[in-house]
Amino acid sequence: MKKVIVLNGSPRKNFNTAKMLKEALKGAEAAGAKAEYIDLVDLNFKGCMSCFACKRKGADLGGLCAFNDELHPILEKILSADAVIIGSPVYYSFPTGMFRNLLERMLFAGGTYMQDDNGGWKRNLKRNIPVGLIFTMNCPEAFAKQLNYPAILGANEASLNMIYGYCETVNAYDTYQFSDYSKYDCDVFDEIHKAQVRDTQFPKDLENAYNLGKKLVEMNL
Repeated sequence: MKKVIVLNGSPRKNFNTAKMLKEALKGAEAAGAKAEYIDLVDLNFKGCMSCFACKRKGADLGGLCAFNDELHPILEKILSADAVIIGSPVYYSFPTGMFRNLLERMLFAGGTYMQDDNGGWKRNLKRNIPVGLIFTMNCPEAFAKQLNYPAILGANEASLNMIYGYCETVNAYDTYQFSDYSKYDCDVFDEIHKAQVRDTQFPKDLENAYNLGKKLVEMNL
């Protein structure tokens, strides 16, 4: 049975990002995988510490970051998984710090500074591990394009493609941000419009997340 690790990079455990990740988990399970869900906010960890243990001559860590903290066993699970799904809200153009700290540890240890026979970069990973990314954001898609989100967020996908062998992204735009808009100063947003998007578009976003989870399990890289 295939194993899938699903990681929530949002500080909120039950809102938009978490809902999409849980749908992706359902899709993975529907494809026959055993999926594990982890909230990164519960872990005490940092990004890459520049110890360079993964770059030492003769090191054979297989893509595992050597720094031993609460993320270390999660990274071990990632490297033994058949697929990984990571989600994050977007805060002012970028995913959360938790998300980026995780990717630093995955990517830096997974890659090398050595060339392969074709002039590309060698990897420390022993095999391909398909990765799915899920980003949720408060801004509409048109505004996200004005802010150059496709390039900013796409850089995460490009790096994972290079190191992990495959990456695909699902985005959810114009999300419903508060449970009760009346409690917050936010007159740039129309709550009626937000509720309409939540009721009409977000179910489609959830379906896209489900299909992503299913697809990653069914892939043969």
